[in-house]
Amino acid sequence: MRADLLTDVVDGLDEALAAVDGFDEALVDGLLRPQPAQAVGLAGLADAVAGSPLAGRVAEAAEKTAAGAAGEDHFVALAAARTALLGSVHDALLVRVEEAVGRPRAEAGGDTAAAGGAEHAVNLHVAARSWLCDLARAGWRGIDHELVSGAAAVVSAMLPEPGLRRLATLLDGFAAELAASCPGATLEHVPVRRWADLWSRAMLLTLPGAGSAPAVADVTGRLLPLGVDVQEHATAVQAQVHAVFEPADGGASRLVRASVSAPKPDSVVGAGLWQLLRPHLSLLAAVSEGRAMELDAMPVTAEGDLLWDDARARTGEPAEVFTTARVALPSAAASPTAPLDRHPARIAVPVLLEGYGVEEGEDGPAFLVAGERLAVDVDRVPAAGPLTPEVVAGSGACVGLLRWDAGAFVLQPLAVERTVRKKAVAVHAGAWAGGTSDKAGVRAEKAATDTVTVLRERAGRLLRK
Repeated sequence: MRADLLTDVVDGLDEALAAVDGFDEALVDGLLRPQPAQAVGLAGLADAVAGSPLAGRVAEAAEKTAAGAAGEDHFVALAAARTALLGSVHDALLVRVEEAVGRPRAEAGGDTAAAGGAEHAVNLHVAARSWLCDLARAGWRGIDHELVSGAAAVVSAMLPEPGLRRLATLLDGFAAELAASCPGATLEHVPVRRWADLWSRAMLLTLPGAGSAPAVADVTGRLLPLGVDVQEHATAVQAQVHAVFEPADGGASRLVRASVSAPKPDSVVGAGLWQLLRPHLSLLAAVSEGRAMELDAMPVTAEGDLLWDDARARTGEPAEVFTTARVALPSAAASPTAPLDRHPARIAVPVLLEGYGVEEGEDGPAFLVAGERLAVDVDRVPAAGPLTPEVVAGSGACVGLLRWDAGAFVLQPLAVERTVRKKAVAVHAGAWAGGTSDKAGVRAEKAATDTVTVLRERAGRLLRK
């Protein structure tokens, strides 16, 4: 891998992010009566897209907003400009990654399905957009429980509609975060970028067609897992398996993902997470056992997300992750990114690194690749597995996800290979996903089982009452 390309300056990157930051800071104190510093941030956003088709609408929106006279269309234009800038950052970083790893570029994706035009959905979109505009006027320092609770009725009306659940889920989670932070005037720290991300994404999803379902095709062939990325919150957990798919018809292989999510109580952590996820995704067992899976007419989106159906998959032959990474990964093409998903935080590119040095630091280990330092994000490695920072530091090869965080590329390990008694031994972050005979894993499973059993008994008592 050309690690030097990951540390070189990307032209225009700092300027684009500065424009986004200026607008995000303007949202902190609200846009009802913008102050001069906020007007500067709005003007900076407009200047950043001056050479694009958005130029006229965003310039008008920035001017009206700075004067305290913005309407819903103006807020939508500002959200679109912000999203477009972050999308350009995403694209520039992906080009740099493709150059560094030498992997085939993604082809343009197919069209998405047309959104339904039901009057009920239109009214709910309008209601959601109105609430989001009220948030923008109040600002994060101006939120209170009365304002935030305005989302509840909209979310409740949206949830029964399958086509609106994406937006409903986003609004529900966003409102919950805001409610937990009320009143905004007393906040010591405002998650400026995160809340602006959620606000702008939700704002654009209220537009006709923005939340339509992606194009889906059926694929048949062999799936070769690379590793599992686990994302955990207090009340939910998601496991995402990254893999190489080889079509049965001999077509070009491609990178795909399969995800499963589950709600959880905050007391279920560690290995207990796998117990919540296993029943919904047989692929997790294949990951633990080091096996491929044979897919038969499995639905997949144009963006490479498998819509997993256990009835369309069966366990295949052994498939060692590092063999897959060395043989199949270099020629696997990435899938295109959906327009609204073009954000630097969404970058997660599977890569194989070998022959690196390891440098220990206060923030954890870093790999020295061809003389360049690449930070290793061990905080993203799930506790529900045998992969630890110490194991990572003692490795000689690593399969991981190349991400971009806080202004630099970082590596999230999915599996490492180290030498034990003169033999190469692989250690996987998702080794316990489908169950394990590892002593530490068995102890963790037992503790998690006891916790889940107690919770089920308490839930049963409550239901009987």
